[in-house]
Amino acid sequence: MSSSTRAFLLGPLLKGVSRSFYLTLRILPAGMRDPIGLAYLLARAADTIADTALIPPEQRLALLLALREQVNGATDDGALARRLADEVAGQQTQSDEKVLLESIAPALGVLQQLDAADRAAVREIVTTLTTGMEFDLRTFPDERSGEIVALREWDELDRYTYLVAGCVGEFWTKMTYAHLPGTLKTDSAIMLERGVRFGKALQMTNVLRDCGKDLRIGRCYLPSVMLDRYQLTPQSLLAPQASTRAQPLMHELVRKSLDHFRAALDYTLAIPRFSMRLRLACVWPIVIGLETLLLLVDNAHWLEPAKVSKVQRKQVYGILARSLPVSLSNAMLREWIEGLIRAIEARIESR
Repeated sequence: MSSSTRAFLLGPLLKGVSRSFYLTLRILPAGMRDPIGLAYLLARAADTIADTALIPPEQRLALLLALREQVNGATDDGALARRLADEVAGQQTQSDEKVLLESIAPALGVLQQLDAADRAAVREIVTTLTTGMEFDLRTFPDERSGEIVALREWDELDRYTYLVAGCVGEFWTKMTYAHLPGTLKTDSAIMLERGVRFGKALQMTNVLRDCGKDLRIGRCYLPSVMLDRYQLTPQSLLAPQASTRAQPLMHELVRKSLDHFRAALDYTLAIPRFSMRLRLACVWPIVIGLETLLLLVDNAHWLEPAKVSKVQRKQVYGILARSLPVSLSNAMLREWIEGLIRAIEARIESR
């Protein structure tokens, strides 16, 4: 594979499909950037397959499993690449995602160029992430069916957040130990657990933010045992006053998310200040996630897709500008993040 193809995949194409995550990737130390960027590309391709609603779920599942096999070393003489180009790429409204699906073969070629340890790590994370996508396709109905299915228990939601995000924190931590030896002084088992909780914090935020949209495609990630406690059903969450009725349940799940964010803060403070790129790569998603939860608990219409709680671009730029001076001080960084957590808790208490 030519160096220009690799540069395109891990440069302009990655930027086009990763949006805000590209900010984080850009500031990572060089050794971590390629394996993490490639893992993101492959996972994004898999996610695009899983989310293409114009294709029946069973067809998406077959393509997803075939991609996982390819990532793990199976060969098929280009059959998967042709299927993705023919069956999925043409359904994409975003041109970057179309190009990504058409670039699976060279992306798999870049995977083969990684050293053995990085290749194994990328294979592991993509396998776990696609297991989460497989769970979605097997658990929930066709988006056009008009049905809604809810997860059952809290443990099922907790496991799901690991499969689609907690494992990313784990992978990130392994990459740090591998590529920046000596940077993290904390025991690796502790950091791996914090990394998992970091990812779960971000995914729980996504689940709550996107709940209204997900309900309308038949997916209720709010566990039915929790809905029952608040005399709610998945269908009742579509009613006009549902946001008010379901607010206590949302608050309970926000509190669980905040516990994970505290672990994410501990994770970040364990990164020495001289590793500022790595520290900033953690600070940004934490603060954006907490600002999202702050908007969420203030949103009287949080279950309405048209009124989603989303941090605006201008606010993101403000976070980026503030983050560098604050991150130079453990005390200031702790106060910033704990201050956001306290503000969210105060909003919940005032309701």
